[in-house]
Amino acid sequence: MFNNHSEFPTNPTLSNSSFKFRHTSAVLALVVLMGTAYGQAQQPTARIDLDQAIQLALVHNHALKAARTQIQQSQAQEITATLRPNPVLSTDAAFLPIFSPSNFSLPISQNPLPEEFDAGISYTIERGHKRQARIAAARDATTVTRSEIADTERGLTFSVAQQFVSTLLAKSNLEFAKKDLESFQQTVNVSESRYNAGDISEGDLLKIRLQLLQFQTDVSAAELALAQGLVTLRQLLGYDAVPADYDLAGELEYVPLHGNKEDLQLVAIKQRPDLLAAQQAVTAARSQFQLAKANAKRDLTPSFQYSYVTGVNAASFGVNMELPFFNRNQGEIARTHYAITQSEESRTATEEAVLTDVGNAYEAVRANQKIVDLYLAGALKHSQDSRDISQLAYQHGAASLLDFLDAERSYRSTQLAYRQALASHLLSLEQLRLAVGTRSLP
Repeated sequence: MFNNHSEFPTNPTLSNSSFKFRHTSAVLALVVLMGTAYGQAQQPTARIDLDQAIQLALVHNHALKAARTQIQQSQAQEITATLRPNPVLSTDAAFLPIFSPSNFSLPISQNPLPEEFDAGISYTIERGHKRQARIAAARDATTVTRSEIADTERGLTFSVAQQFVSTLLAKSNLEFAKKDLESFQQTVNVSESRYNAGDISEGDLLKIRLQLLQFQTDVSAAELALAQGLVTLRQLLGYDAVPADYDLAGELEYVPLHGNKEDLQLVAIKQRPDLLAAQQAVTAARSQFQLAKANAKRDLTPSFQYSYVTGVNAASFGVNMELPFFNRNQGEIARTHYAITQSEESRTATEEAVLTDVGNAYEAVRANQKIVDLYLAGALKHSQDSRDISQLAYQHGAASLLDFLDAERSYRSTQLAYRQALASHLLSLEQLRLAVGTRSLP
Protein backbone atom coordinates (compact mmCIF):
# COMPACT_ATOMS: atom_id res chain seq x y z
CA MET A 1 0.00 0.00 0.00
CA PHE A 2 1.50 3.27 -1.04
CA ASN A 3 0.78 5.85 1.63
CA ASN A 4 3.93 7.98 1.41
CA HIS A 5 2.84 11.61 1.33
CA SER A 6 5.94 12.55 -0.70
CA GLU A 7 4.39 10.79 -3.70
CA PHE A 8 1.16 12.78 -3.62
CA PRO A 9 0.75 15.59 -6.15
CA THR A 10 1.01 19.00 -4.52
CA ASN A 11 -0.26 22.40 -5.56
CA PRO A 12 2.50 24.68 -6.82
CA THR A 13 1.30 27.61 -4.72
CA LEU A 14 3.06 28.27 -1.45
CA SER A 15 -0.17 28.82 0.51
CA ASN A 16 -1.62 25.42 -0.32
CA SER A 17 1.68 23.70 0.46
CA SER A 18 1.88 25.44 3.84
CA PHE A 19 -1.73 24.55 4.59
CA LYS A 20 -1.13 20.94 3.72
CA PHE A 21 2.00 20.73 5.84
CA ARG A 22 0.33 22.28 8.87
CA HIS A 23 -2.74 20.03 8.46
CA THR A 24 -0.67 16.85 8.14
CA SER A 25 1.53 17.78 11.11
CA ALA A 26 -1.50 18.46 13.29
CA VAL A 27 -3.11 15.16 12.36
CA LEU A 28 0.09 13.23 13.07
CA ALA A 29 0.58 14.96 16.41
CA LEU A 30 -3.01 14.23 17.40
CA VAL A 31 -2.65 10.58 16.42
CA VAL A 32 0.55 10.25 18.46
CA LEU A 33 -1.01 11.85 21.54
CA MET A 34 -4.18 9.73 21.31
CA GLY A 35 -2.15 6.57 20.79
CA THR A 36 -0.01 7.34 23.84
CA ALA A 37 -3.03 8.07 26.01
CA TYR A 38 -4.84 4.97 24.78
CA GLY A 39 -1.82 2.80 25.44
CA GLN A 40 -1.51 4.10 29.00
CA ALA A 41 -5.22 3.75 29.75
CA GLN A 42 -5.92 0.49 27.96
CA GLN A 43 -2.76 -1.51 28.67
CA PRO A 44 -4.04 -4.97 29.71
CA THR A 45 -2.86 -6.44 33.00
CA ALA A 46 -2.90 -10.02 31.68
CA ARG A 47 -2.54 -11.69 28.30
CA ILE A 48 -3.46 -15.34 27.85
CA ASP A 49 -3.11 -17.72 24.96
CA LEU A 50 -5.41 -20.60 24.05
CA ASP A 51 -3.67 -23.25 26.14
CA GLN A 52 -3.70 -20.98 29.17
CA ALA A 53 -7.36 -20.20 28.63
CA ILE A 54 -8.24 -23.89 28.57
CA GLN A 55 -6.27 -24.59 31.74
CA LEU A 56 -7.90 -21.66 33.53
CA ALA A 57 -11.34 -22.89 32.54
CA LEU A 58 -10.62 -26.43 33.75
CA VAL A 59 -9.58 -25.02 37.13
CA HIS A 60 -11.98 -22.11 37.66
CA ASN A 61 -15.17 -22.83 35.69
CA HIS A 62 -17.90 -23.09 38.31
CA ALA A 63 -20.24 -25.27 36.25
CA LEU A 64 -17.42 -27.80 35.88
CA LYS A 65 -16.66 -27.58 39.59
CA ALA A 66 -20.29 -28.38 40.32
CA ALA A 67 -20.21 -31.34 37.94
CA ARG A 68 -17.04 -32.71 39.53
CA THR A 69 -18.80 -33.08 42.86
CA GLN A 70 -20.65 -35.99 41.30
CA ILE A 71 -17.42 -37.99 41.62
CA GLN A 72 -17.26 -37.32 45.37
CA GLN A 73 -20.95 -38.17 45.66
CA SER A 74 -20.36 -41.47 43.88
CA GLN A 75 -17.38 -42.21 46.11
CA ALA A 76 -19.61 -41.58 49.11
CA GLN A 77 -21.95 -44.22 47.69
CA GLU A 78 -18.99 -46.60 47.69
CA ILE A 79 -18.60 -46.00 51.42
CA THR A 80 -22.28 -46.77 51.89
CA ALA A 81 -21.90 -49.97 49.89
CA THR A 82 -19.11 -51.26 52.15
CA LEU A 83 -21.12 -50.86 55.35
CA ARG A 84 -22.29 -53.98 57.16
CA PRO A 85 -25.66 -54.32 58.92
CA ASN A 86 -25.86 -53.03 62.45
CA PRO A 87 -26.58 -55.47 65.29
CA VAL A 88 -29.94 -55.06 67.04
CA LEU A 89 -30.18 -54.86 70.81
CA SER A 90 -33.55 -55.51 72.43
CA THR A 91 -34.65 -55.41 76.09
CA ASP A 92 -37.92 -55.74 77.90
CA ALA A 93 -39.25 -55.99 81.45
CA ALA A 94 -42.54 -57.75 82.20
CA PHE A 95 -44.95 -58.25 85.12
CA LEU A 96 -44.05 -55.07 86.96
CA PRO A 97 -46.69 -54.48 89.70
CA ILE A 98 -47.34 -50.89 88.83
CA PHE A 99 -51.10 -51.29 89.42
CA SER A 100 -50.67 -52.86 92.87
CA PRO A 101 -49.15 -50.14 95.09
CA SER A 102 -49.85 -52.18 98.27
CA ASN A 103 -47.23 -54.70 97.20
CA PHE A 104 -44.52 -52.12 97.64
CA SER A 105 -45.41 -51.62 101.31
CA LEU A 106 -44.13 -55.06 102.31
CA PRO A 107 -40.51 -56.19 102.33
CA ILE A 108 -39.51 -57.99 99.16
CA SER A 109 -38.44 -61.02 101.19
CA GLN A 110 -41.99 -61.43 102.51
CA ASN A 111 -43.75 -60.67 99.19
CA PRO A 112 -41.49 -61.53 96.21
CA LEU A 113 -42.35 -59.68 93.04
CA PRO A 114 -43.22 -61.74 89.95
CA GLU A 115 -40.64 -60.06 87.68
CA GLU A 116 -39.42 -60.96 84.17
CA PHE A 117 -36.50 -59.28 82.41
CA ASP A 118 -35.20 -60.06 78.89
CA ALA A 119 -32.15 -58.76 76.97
CA GLY A 120 -31.21 -59.95 73.51
CA ILE A 121 -29.05 -59.20 70.54
CA SER A 122 -29.43 -60.17 66.88
CA TYR A 123 -27.35 -59.68 63.78
CA THR A 124 -28.24 -60.08 60.10
CA ILE A 125 -25.89 -62.23 58.06
CA GLU A 126 -26.06 -61.24 54.39
CA ARG A 127 -26.16 -64.15 52.00
CA GLY A 128 -25.39 -64.28 48.29
CA HIS A 129 -22.30 -62.01 48.58
CA LYS A 130 -24.52 -58.95 48.70
CA ARG A 131 -21.86 -56.70 50.18
CA GLN A 132 -19.31 -57.61 47.51
CA ALA A 133 -21.93 -57.07 44.80
CA ARG A 134 -22.83 -53.65 46.24
CA ILE A 135 -19.18 -52.59 46.36
CA ALA A 136 -18.57 -53.70 42.76
CA ALA A 137 -21.68 -51.89 41.52
CA ALA A 138 -20.75 -48.68 43.39
CA ARG A 139 -17.18 -48.72 42.09
CA ASP A 140 -18.35 -49.30 38.52
CA ALA A 141 -20.77 -46.39 38.88
CA THR A 142 -17.90 -44.15 40.02
CA THR A 143 -15.84 -45.20 37.02
CA VAL A 144 -18.67 -44.21 34.70
CA THR A 145 -19.06 -40.90 36.52
CA ARG A 146 -15.37 -40.11 36.09
CA SER A 147 -15.61 -40.65 32.33
CA GLU A 148 -18.76 -38.54 32.15
CA ILE A 149 -16.97 -35.68 33.93
CA ALA A 150 -14.04 -36.09 31.53
CA ASP A 151 -16.53 -35.72 28.69
CA THR A 152 -17.87 -32.56 30.34
CA GLU A 153 -14.29 -31.25 30.40
CA ARG A 154 -13.99 -32.11 26.71
CA GLY A 155 -17.08 -30.05 25.94
CA LEU A 156 -15.86 -27.13 28.03
CA THR A 157 -12.48 -27.23 26.29
CA PHE A 158 -14.20 -26.95 22.92
CA SER A 159 -16.41 -24.10 24.10
CA VAL A 160 -13.37 -22.18 25.34
CA ALA A 161 -11.43 -22.81 22.12
CA GLN A 162 -14.44 -21.84 20.00
CA GLN A 163 -14.95 -18.60 21.89
CA PHE A 164 -11.21 -17.89 21.88
CA VAL A 165 -11.02 -18.20 18.08
CA SER A 166 -14.14 -16.06 17.65
CA THR A 167 -12.64 -13.39 19.89
CA LEU A 168 -9.34 -13.58 18.00
CA LEU A 169 -11.32 -13.00 14.81
CA ALA A 170 -12.93 -9.92 16.36
CA LYS A 171 -9.53 -8.68 17.46
CA SER A 172 -8.07 -9.24 13.98
CA ASN A 173 -11.01 -7.47 12.37
CA LEU A 174 -10.52 -4.54 14.73
CA GLU A 175 -6.82 -4.26 13.90
CA PHE A 176 -7.61 -4.40 10.20
CA ALA A 177 -10.42 -1.85 10.53
CA LYS A 178 -8.14 0.59 12.36
CA LYS A 179 -5.36 0.12 9.82
CA ASP A 180 -7.77 0.54 6.92
CA LEU A 181 -9.30 3.62 8.54
CA GLU A 182 -5.87 5.17 8.99
CA SER A 183 -4.99 4.47 5.36
CA PHE A 184 -8.27 5.85 4.07
CA GLN A 185 -7.94 8.89 6.31
CA GLN A 186 -4.77 9.75 4.41
CA THR A 187 -6.72 9.49 1.18
CA VAL A 188 -9.34 11.84 2.63
CA ASN A 189 -6.60 14.30 3.54
CA VAL A 190 -5.17 14.18 0.02
CA SER A 191 -8.66 14.58 -1.45
CA GLU A 192 -9.28 17.66 0.65
CA SER A 193 -5.99 19.11 -0.58
CA ARG A 194 -6.92 18.33 -4.17
CA TYR A 195 -10.35 19.87 -3.67
CA ASN A 196 -8.79 23.04 -2.28
CA ALA A 197 -6.51 23.07 -5.31
CA GLY A 198 -9.47 22.58 -7.66
CA ASP A 199 -8.39 19.14 -8.88
CA ILE A 200 -11.60 17.33 -7.85
CA SER A 201 -15.19 18.38 -7.48
CA GLU A 202 -17.07 18.87 -4.26
CA GLY A 203 -19.25 15.85 -5.13
CA ASP A 204 -16.20 13.56 -5.23
CA LEU A 205 -15.00 14.94 -1.91
CA LEU A 206 -18.40 14.28 -0.34
CA LYS A 207 -18.32 10.69 -1.62
CA ILE A 208 -14.90 10.22 -0.06
CA ARG A 209 -16.12 11.57 3.27
CA LEU A 210 -19.22 9.36 3.18
CA GLN A 211 -17.01 6.34 2.51
CA LEU A 212 -14.95 7.33 5.56
CA LEU A 213 -18.08 6.87 7.66
CA GLN A 214 -18.17 3.20 6.66
CA PHE A 215 -14.61 2.68 7.91
CA GLN A 216 -15.42 4.43 11.18
CA THR A 217 -18.50 2.25 11.58
CA ASP A 218 -16.39 -0.86 10.97
CA VAL A 219 -14.08 0.14 13.80
CA SER A 220 -16.98 0.66 16.21
CA ALA A 221 -18.58 -2.67 15.28
CA ALA A 222 -15.27 -4.49 15.66
CA GLU A 223 -14.68 -2.90 19.07
CA LEU A 224 -18.11 -4.06 20.21
CA ALA A 225 -17.53 -7.59 18.93
CA LEU A 226 -14.17 -7.78 20.70
CA ALA A 227 -15.56 -6.48 23.99
CA GLN A 228 -18.47 -8.94 23.92
CA GLY A 229 -16.15 -11.80 22.97
CA LEU A 230 -13.83 -11.09 25.90
CA VAL A 231 -16.73 -10.93 28.34
CA THR A 232 -18.21 -14.22 27.08
CA LEU A 233 -14.82 -15.91 27.23
CA ARG A 234 -14.29 -14.64 30.76
CA GLN A 235 -17.53 -16.29 31.82
CA LEU A 236 -16.21 -19.64 30.56
CA LEU A 237 -12.87 -19.13 32.27
CA GLY A 238 -14.42 -17.95 35.51
CA TYR A 239 -14.62 -14.33 36.58
CA ASP A 240 -12.05 -14.98 39.30
CA ALA A 241 -9.57 -16.46 36.82
CA VAL A 242 -8.64 -13.32 34.87
CA PRO A 243 -8.96 -9.56 35.49
CA ALA A 244 -11.61 -7.55 33.72
CA ASP A 245 -9.09 -5.84 31.40
CA TYR A 246 -7.34 -8.99 30.20
CA ASP A 247 -6.36 -9.51 26.56
CA LEU A 248 -5.66 -12.42 24.23
CA ALA A 249 -2.22 -13.45 23.10
CA GLY A 250 -1.81 -14.90 19.64
CA GLU A 251 -3.16 -14.35 16.16
CA LEU A 252 -5.22 -16.16 13.58
CA GLU A 253 -2.71 -18.53 12.02
CA TYR A 254 -3.09 -21.12 9.31
CA VAL A 255 -2.53 -24.64 10.72
CA PRO A 256 -2.66 -27.37 8.04
CA LEU A 257 -3.89 -30.86 8.87
CA HIS A 258 -1.71 -33.77 7.80
CA GLY A 259 -3.41 -36.81 9.39
CA ASN A 260 -5.90 -39.11 7.64
CA LYS A 261 -9.43 -39.85 8.70
CA GLU A 262 -8.93 -43.53 9.53
CA ASP A 263 -6.12 -42.85 11.99
CA LEU A 264 -8.13 -40.13 13.67
CA GLN A 265 -11.11 -42.46 14.03
CA LEU A 266 -8.93 -45.09 15.69
CA VAL A 267 -7.66 -42.51 18.16
CA ALA A 268 -11.22 -41.40 18.88
CA ILE A 269 -12.35 -44.97 19.57
CA LYS A 270 -9.62 -45.27 22.20
CA GLN A 271 -9.83 -41.82 23.80
CA ARG A 272 -13.32 -40.33 23.50
CA PRO A 273 -14.52 -40.11 27.13
CA ASP A 274 -18.20 -40.44 26.19
CA LEU A 275 -17.43 -43.72 24.41
CA LEU A 276 -15.38 -44.89 27.40
CA ALA A 277 -18.34 -44.02 29.63
CA ALA A 278 -20.67 -46.02 27.36
CA GLN A 279 -18.31 -49.00 27.49
CA GLN A 280 -17.99 -48.74 31.25
CA ALA A 281 -21.76 -48.46 31.53
CA VAL A 282 -22.02 -52.01 30.18
CA THR A 283 -19.82 -53.25 33.02
CA ALA A 284 -21.85 -51.21 35.49
CA ALA A 285 -25.09 -52.70 34.17
CA ARG A 286 -23.73 -56.19 34.63
CA SER A 287 -22.75 -55.31 38.19
CA GLN A 288 -26.30 -54.17 38.85
CA PHE A 289 -27.58 -57.46 37.45
CA GLN A 290 -25.31 -59.42 39.80
CA LEU A 291 -26.47 -57.26 42.69
CA ALA A 292 -30.11 -57.94 41.83
CA LYS A 293 -29.44 -61.68 41.85
CA ALA A 294 -27.60 -61.38 45.16
CA ASN A 295 -30.52 -59.46 46.66
CA ALA A 296 -32.73 -62.43 45.80
CA LYS A 297 -30.96 -64.46 48.47
CA ARG A 298 -32.68 -64.20 51.85
CA ASP A 299 -30.57 -63.21 54.81
CA LEU A 300 -30.20 -65.06 58.11
CA THR A 301 -30.71 -63.26 61.40
CA PRO A 302 -29.38 -65.27 64.36
CA SER A 303 -30.22 -63.99 67.82
CA PHE A 304 -29.28 -64.62 71.45
CA GLN A 305 -31.52 -63.69 74.36
CA TYR A 306 -30.98 -63.70 78.13
CA SER A 307 -34.06 -63.98 80.33
CA TYR A 308 -34.56 -63.50 84.06
CA VAL A 309 -37.88 -64.79 85.40
CA THR A 310 -38.58 -64.75 89.16
CA GLY A 311 -35.04 -65.53 90.08
CA VAL A 312 -34.39 -67.97 87.26
CA ASN A 313 -31.68 -67.11 84.69
CA ALA A 314 -32.18 -68.54 81.20
CA ALA A 315 -30.81 -68.13 77.69
CA SER A 316 -32.31 -68.78 74.26
CA PHE A 317 -30.99 -68.89 70.72
CA GLY A 318 -32.89 -68.33 67.48
CA VAL A 319 -32.57 -67.84 63.72
CA ASN A 320 -34.94 -65.86 61.51
CA MET A 321 -35.11 -66.13 57.72
CA GLU A 322 -37.70 -64.89 55.28
CA LEU A 323 -39.16 -67.70 53.19
CA PRO A 324 -38.90 -66.70 49.50
CA PHE A 325 -42.16 -68.21 48.37
CA PHE A 326 -43.42 -65.19 46.42
CA ASN A 327 -40.88 -62.35 46.30
CA ARG A 328 -37.59 -63.54 44.87
CA ASN A 329 -36.65 -60.15 43.37
CA GLN A 330 -37.82 -61.36 39.95
CA GLY A 331 -38.74 -57.91 38.69
CA GLU A 332 -35.41 -56.26 39.49
CA ILE A 333 -33.49 -59.19 38.06
CA ALA A 334 -35.44 -58.92 34.80
CA ARG A 335 -35.04 -55.13 34.67
CA THR A 336 -31.28 -55.20 35.18
CA HIS A 337 -30.97 -57.96 32.61
CA TYR A 338 -32.65 -55.78 29.98
CA ALA A 339 -30.55 -52.82 31.16
CA ILE A 340 -27.46 -54.74 30.03
CA THR A 341 -28.91 -54.98 26.53
CA GLN A 342 -29.76 -51.28 26.64
CA SER A 343 -26.22 -50.31 27.65
CA GLU A 344 -24.72 -52.52 24.95
CA GLU A 345 -26.88 -50.92 22.29
CA SER A 346 -26.03 -47.46 23.64
CA ARG A 347 -22.35 -48.32 23.45
CA THR A 348 -22.69 -49.34 19.81
CA ALA A 349 -24.68 -46.21 19.00
CA THR A 350 -22.06 -44.03 20.70
CA GLU A 351 -19.27 -45.73 18.78
CA GLU A 352 -21.04 -45.08 15.49
CA ALA A 353 -21.64 -41.46 16.53
CA VAL A 354 -17.91 -41.08 17.28
CA LEU A 355 -16.97 -42.35 13.82
CA THR A 356 -19.53 -40.02 12.24
CA ASP A 357 -18.33 -37.01 14.26
CA VAL A 358 -14.73 -37.59 13.24
CA GLY A 359 -15.69 -38.09 9.60
CA ASN A 360 -17.79 -34.93 9.42
CA ALA A 361 -15.22 -32.83 11.26
CA TYR A 362 -12.41 -34.13 9.06
CA GLU A 363 -14.25 -33.24 5.86
CA ALA A 364 -15.06 -29.79 7.25
CA VAL A 365 -11.36 -29.20 7.95
CA ARG A 366 -10.42 -30.24 4.43
CA ALA A 367 -13.06 -27.99 2.88
CA ASN A 368 -12.05 -24.96 4.95
CA GLN A 369 -8.40 -25.68 4.27
CA LYS A 370 -9.04 -25.52 0.54
CA ILE A 371 -10.78 -22.15 0.91
CA VAL A 372 -7.87 -20.71 2.91
CA ASP A 373 -5.42 -22.05 0.31
CA LEU A 374 -7.31 -20.16 -2.41
CA TYR A 375 -6.81 -16.89 -0.57
CA LEU A 376 -3.15 -17.61 0.12
CA ALA A 377 -2.56 -18.69 -3.48
CA GLY A 378 -3.10 -15.16 -4.79
CA ALA A 379 -6.49 -13.68 -3.92
CA LEU A 380 -5.09 -11.67 -1.00
CA LYS A 381 -2.19 -10.29 -2.97
CA HIS A 382 -4.32 -9.50 -6.01
CA SER A 383 -6.86 -7.55 -3.96
CA GLN A 384 -4.15 -5.57 -2.18
CA ASP A 385 -2.24 -4.83 -5.38
CA SER A 386 -5.45 -3.71 -7.08
CA ARG A 387 -6.30 -1.40 -4.18
CA ASP A 388 -2.76 0.04 -3.98
CA ILE A 389 -2.61 0.71 -7.72
CA SER A 390 -6.04 2.33 -7.76
CA GLN A 391 -5.20 4.40 -4.69
CA LEU A 392 -1.94 5.66 -6.14
CA ALA A 393 -3.54 6.34 -9.48
CA TYR A 394 -6.43 8.25 -7.88
CA GLN A 395 -4.09 10.31 -5.74
CA HIS A 396 -2.19 11.31 -8.89
CA GLY A 397 -5.37 12.00 -10.81
CA ALA A 398 -4.93 9.05 -13.19
CA ALA A 399 -8.02 7.08 -12.01
CA SER A 400 -11.61 7.98 -11.28
CA LEU A 401 -13.06 8.07 -7.81
CA LEU A 402 -15.48 5.24 -8.60
CA ASP A 403 -12.64 2.97 -9.69
CA PHE A 404 -10.73 3.67 -6.50
CA LEU A 405 -13.75 3.13 -4.23
CA ASP A 406 -14.58 -0.11 -6.02
CA ALA A 407 -11.02 -1.37 -5.54
CA GLU A 408 -11.14 -0.31 -1.89
CA ARG A 409 -14.39 -2.21 -1.29
CA SER A 410 -13.01 -5.31 -3.01
CA TYR A 411 -9.87 -5.18 -0.90
CA ARG A 412 -11.85 -4.72 2.31
CA SER A 413 -14.30 -7.53 1.56
CA THR A 414 -11.48 -9.88 0.54
CA GLN A 415 -9.52 -9.21 3.72
CA LEU A 416 -12.57 -9.72 5.93
CA ALA A 417 -13.57 -12.86 4.04
CA TYR A 418 -10.05 -14.26 4.42
CA ARG A 419 -10.10 -13.67 8.16
CA GLN A 420 -13.50 -15.33 8.39
CA ALA A 421 -12.27 -18.29 6.33
CA LEU A 422 -9.20 -18.60 8.54
CA ALA A 423 -11.35 -18.51 11.68
CA SER A 424 -13.69 -21.12 10.18
CA HIS A 425 -10.69 -23.33 9.47
CA LEU A 426 -9.44 -23.00 13.05
CA LEU A 427 -12.92 -23.68 14.40
CA SER A 428 -13.20 -26.81 12.26
CA LEU A 429 -9.87 -27.95 13.70
CA GLU A 430 -11.29 -27.45 17.18
CA GLN A 431 -14.37 -29.41 16.14
CA LEU A 432 -12.09 -32.21 14.96
CA ARG A 433 -10.22 -32.17 18.28
CA LEU A 434 -13.58 -32.38 20.03
CA ALA A 435 -14.59 -35.33 17.85
CA VAL A 436 -11.29 -37.17 18.37
CA GLY A 437 -11.16 -36.46 22.08
CA THR A 438 -7.64 -35.05 22.20
CA ARG A 439 -5.97 -31.75 21.36
CA SER A 440 -2.95 -33.51 19.83
CA LEU A 441 -3.73 -34.12 16.17
CA PRO A 442 -1.25 -35.80 13.81
